[in-house]
Amino acid sequence: MQETRLDTARIRAARRVIDPVFLDTPLYRCEALESVLGCAVSIKLETANPVRSFKARGTEVIASLLADNGSRAVVCASAGNLGQALAWSGRCRGLDVTVVASRFATRTKLERIRALGARLELVDGDHELARERAAAIARYDRIRLVEDSLDLETCEGAATIGLELTEAAPSFDTVLIALGGGALATGVGHVLKESAPGVEVICVQPLGAPALTHSWHQRCVVTTDSTDTIADGVAGRCPIPAVLGDLLLVADDAVLVREASIIAGMRLLLEHAGLVVEPSAALGIAAILEDRDRFAGRHVVTILCGSNVDVDAYRRWCAPVF
Repeated sequence: MQETRLDTARIRAARRVIDPVFLDTPLYRCEALESVLGCAVSIKLETANPVRSFKARGTEVIASLLADNGSRAVVCASAGNLGQALAWSGRCRGLDVTVVASRFATRTKLERIRALGARLELVDGDHELARERAAAIARYDRIRLVEDSLDLETCEGAATIGLELTEAAPSFDTVLIALGGGALATGVGHVLKESAPGVEVICVQPLGAPALTHSWHQRCVVTTDSTDTIADGVAGRCPIPAVLGDLLLVADDAVLVREASIIAGMRLLLEHAGLVVEPSAALGIAAILEDRDRFAGRHVVTILCGSNVDVDAYRRWCAPVF
């Protein structure tokens, strides 16, 4: 395999500094889903932790390094999940955390960032504007800027999920990974291609936020002017070139799914698995729904990456289940 930016030795070392509450998350066959989807389905549950997403695997590594170096402050831009994770990891290590987010972000996520003790600054724009503002704060205050997916700690922290998948003596042949900034996909993909090269790595993104998927297919960075999806956690417009380079090495395919399929996936996870997830976490199920023939007869793992969802919006999406 060609070299990505990631290093397996560092990934293994990351597990020693990540709080165990975020490690060894459940991985199990969900037979109730299999009759509906027409394939064997295993779930990797990354929502049963204090921040309800996989993001703390990366922020734990970052916060540990900062604390060891005597740093006291850090800033990031976030659609919500990274901000919560950095706030949690920073609070545990005495760091001053600033999170910049769009004022249009999911209210529940913003409230949780504040509750975890971070300073929250809102911008009148989307996530890309929040990234610009976070970078400006870092320059002015001379503090560490955390850039999700660009910073290797975020990718290598997420890659510990890949270690857990491969160490489970897997019988699966496909892994479906939500594709946003790329940290989860490149991290898990790196480990799988090194340790289980026969497993197909498929990235899934909403049709309304297709920038990184288009970039993967065209093998160059493709940006979009806007996004239109309920999956706010993966709604980026401007892929990072270095991340795309890694993704081209570890992903076997990247597909787009419709909003109706994302909602259907959320409903299925609630009805057949008893799980409340945010839209980004339902992307893998949505991919199966849209291409049943492709996955028929396979054993598929889908990573449920987050469950920070606005309750009122969730009730609207999943009303037929209640």
